[in-house]
Amino acid sequence: MIVSRVPRFDHALRQIALPLFFLFLWDVVVTLIYFKLTPHIRPLELQFSLFGSALALFVGVSVNAAYARWWEARGLWGLMINASRNVARQALTFCDETVPDARIGLGREMAKAQIAYVNVLRAALRGQPVPVEAATYLPPHWAASLDIKVNKPNAILTDIGRLAAEAHALGMIDPFARVRIDTTLVDIANAQGGMERIKNTPLPSQYRFFPSLFAKIFCAILPFAVVQDLGIYTPVGSALVGLMFLMAVEIGLDLMDPFANGIYDVPMTAMCRTVEIDLLQMMGEPAPEKIAPVDNVLW
Repeated sequence: MIVSRVPRFDHALRQIALPLFFLFLWDVVVTLIYFKLTPHIRPLELQFSLFGSALALFVGVSVNAAYARWWEARGLWGLMINASRNVARQALTFCDETVPDARIGLGREMAKAQIAYVNVLRAALRGQPVPVEAATYLPPHWAASLDIKVNKPNAILTDIGRLAAEAHALGMIDPFARVRIDTTLVDIANAQGGMERIKNTPLPSQYRFFPSLFAKIFCAILPFAVVQDLGIYTPVGSALVGLMFLMAVEIGLDLMDPFANGIYDVPMTAMCRTVEIDLLQMMGEPAPEKIAPVDNVLW
């Protein structure tokens, strides 16, 4: 996620550099034709205005739909952070280690497993291998068993539920506390399901194909409409207007997948580190530093 106050256009410009170059050449050709060969080209006024308005509406709908996906993903990760704090607090405060046959450290084991869970979920959404946090915060047999699991985050969440059941069986938590912990785990599972829905259900191809197609058609028509008014400055004016539409289309494409591990990605690495810091400090253990932006991008 870009965190600088000034927008970064370099990424989008790299994506549209080639179409913009050909657009400028096309504008130059149309301008030369107008002044050298057929100086009486009839300008496109009403038809062009209608087409431009329709295109702006079409591109706007596409960008808004893409941003809605991005914002929903960010909201789900906010819920995940809060739920992680809740389940760790419940595990640490509900588990009574003074009862007979209590397993010392069970609550801390649940909290550490939650740290591993969010990091494994982050890697799964980005299509990356199991992160080092799994081996750091999970018991060795848990971490080893992840290799054969299809849904690795869900496997960890199930094991956290088993720890809560074990605590209840040992008399460390009462039935009410177990229900509270399970309710929080349901919230976590629901948030994960929402993220997986966004990741596995792309926007319809129409949202990706037609805005780009219509924007390019618009840019091809544009110099015919403005050449009479702009004259020799047509290539510059037409290219600038075309840049706006092409940039808007590219921004929509970048926001469509909020888990793509790009500069517009939801900053899952930083949010997982926030969970790690908070939960370790809740247990009184040393915590790592926060993730800092790299070149004004927070990952």
